[in-house]
Amino acid sequence: MQRFIQFNDEKVDSMIVMEMADLVTTLTRNPEYEVDFGVHSYLDQSIKKIYVSHFWNHRPQHLLIDGIKSDVFLRAIGNLKYTDPQQIQRYIKSLDNMNLKSFPKQLFIVTEDLRIEELIKKERPGTKKVFYHRKKVYQKHFQSQLNVNLVKSVFTDALFNNIYLLLHSETPIETIPHYNESIDLVIPYVRNTISKFFETKSTMDTVSVCLEMLEVLDEVLEEDMLNEYFHLPEKGFALEEENGLTFDDLKRKDPLQNCDVMDKKANDDEEIMNEELRTWHRETSELSNSYLQFDLDQGTGTDLLGEGVREGETGDQALAIVQGSVQKTSRNDYSKLEAKEQKRNKTGRNDNEFGKENRFAHPIFLSLDNPNNEEIKQYHLYKKEISTYQKKLKKLIEKTLEHKRIAPRNDLQFGRLSKKLLPYFTDTNPRLFYKKQEPTSEIDAAFALLVDCSASMYDKMEQTKLGITLFHEALKSVKVSHEVVGFWEDTSDATKEYQPNYFKPVIDFQTSLLGFSGPEIMQLKPEEDNRDGFAIRLMTNRLITRMEKQKFLLVFSDGEPAAFGYEQNGIVDTHEAVLQARKKGIEVFNIFLSNTDIEESQKKVLQDIYGNFSILVSNIAELPNVLFPILKKLLYKSI
Repeated sequence: MQRFIQFNDEKVDSMIVMEMADLVTTLTRNPEYEVDFGVHSYLDQSIKKIYVSHFWNHRPQHLLIDGIKSDVFLRAIGNLKYTDPQQIQRYIKSLDNMNLKSFPKQLFIVTEDLRIEELIKKERPGTKKVFYHRKKVYQKHFQSQLNVNLVKSVFTDALFNNIYLLLHSETPIETIPHYNESIDLVIPYVRNTISKFFETKSTMDTVSVCLEMLEVLDEVLEEDMLNEYFHLPEKGFALEEENGLTFDDLKRKDPLQNCDVMDKKANDDEEIMNEELRTWHRETSELSNSYLQFDLDQGTGTDLLGEGVREGETGDQALAIVQGSVQKTSRNDYSKLEAKEQKRNKTGRNDNEFGKENRFAHPIFLSLDNPNNEEIKQYHLYKKEISTYQKKLKKLIEKTLEHKRIAPRNDLQFGRLSKKLLPYFTDTNPRLFYKKQEPTSEIDAAFALLVDCSASMYDKMEQTKLGITLFHEALKSVKVSHEVVGFWEDTSDATKEYQPNYFKPVIDFQTSLLGFSGPEIMQLKPEEDNRDGFAIRLMTNRLITRMEKQKFLLVFSDGEPAAFGYEQNGIVDTHEAVLQARKKGIEVFNIFLSNTDIEESQKKVLQDIYGNFSILVSNIAELPNVLFPILKKLLYKSI
């Protein structure tokens, strides 16, 4: 991943994001709702997303958590349950004739939040502490903003700051600063109108009081607000039916084959008889076992009246005949029509398979080319360079296995009787037996190594290959099955609904222990982007099919994930992938590669993703020295 200048480098703890995501799902009772972080907090029902504000960042941990929770409570409970979208649309339309645009929207958000906050606290008393901290932080913030805006003569913003303080004041006596002559004249009216917000019982009441106040302020205030403290999305509260379809979307829109509607303007003098003439339509002549279902794909559009009702006749078809014998019908079955339609409309894969962020990521496994002479020559040079580490590791493992095979096991409850019988007289539950030998031990483990082949690896790839050579030769020498896979995403071909992710297995499980394997590692090279969460999930699925007792996944990377549409939630998605792999019994480690001093922000990102299972290599030349003790520790664990 290439690191560019970041003007808004706000990083959020992935654990907090996951906790808030679970909280949103619990409160909304809808798993489709997601949580995201943005400049402002608001609810967007059109895309089923709740935004939490960056306003709470860089504060003490308890205020950070409570502030984020308060945003979630207001949107997931308040706006979703107690706010009327119809009234919001009515309010937004009423602003078309006003000079002020930003001030009315922010005024509505503040007053509506005030109303729904009380409802939330009444419904869930446990939220009182969260909203108390929210109020204290915002009171301090708006008091400082009021002073700044008064000094700068930004009176509209200052008035809004003052309104917020009046709405959340703990005393009936609140000092009103001096603005200008026109605003000072309406302050008594504003103060009196503000008191009405405490009596609102619905969104309609809030809209009415806001419009009442704006009738005066729209003429008094010369300029709109300069700052945006709160955001009201105009399309976020759009009136929509279930599954995101409006009423018009549910109407039939496919064109008919013929249009026989009479042109009334051209035939104004023609006499028209309002008589209903029913005909047998050719499209309804096919029999079907689904009564009262008409699929007219061609048909003819007319303006004939068809609302009349006639009495039934004895010759009419009976539509409620009960079938006498149980048998399979030979007609069309529409019972699964809806499920098929949903499946046809969904282009991505199941979210639960590779995560929501990777619905449109498609794996492409590349075939391995035979290594050329240059690659074989380079591999033998690397192999010679790491031979000292490889031989040392092999000898240590062999000694450990031999010692474990011949070492007697003492203090057992059964076996051969020991000559040391003193514990029989001194211990309550004496263990007087031993076994001389145990069966020969072997390393029952499988290793997978994921190599980040993003473009930013261009200055680290050669040293990385050296470390991978040590990885491969050391495991091959102690007969441990393993594979090495490079991964990257093709940015040039990526779209919103298709993101090709390439995987190149240079060492696979089947050939990893063969003597000639290894030079294929030289075929790894820097490519483009890296979608780490998707790659980890894919490798997890490959590892869980292995029969070995211990399974390890090592991820070689040089930074945080970066791919098409993956920047915002890449860290959280990768963290979720790591947690899922560990739940399935796979131990995941990260080896972070760098040629410069590692920044604290980078350390924090790796901590968020991998926890304490990340090894930082600030000098890529030291990779073999770092990799050796890691392999030693993991192999000992598998013996």
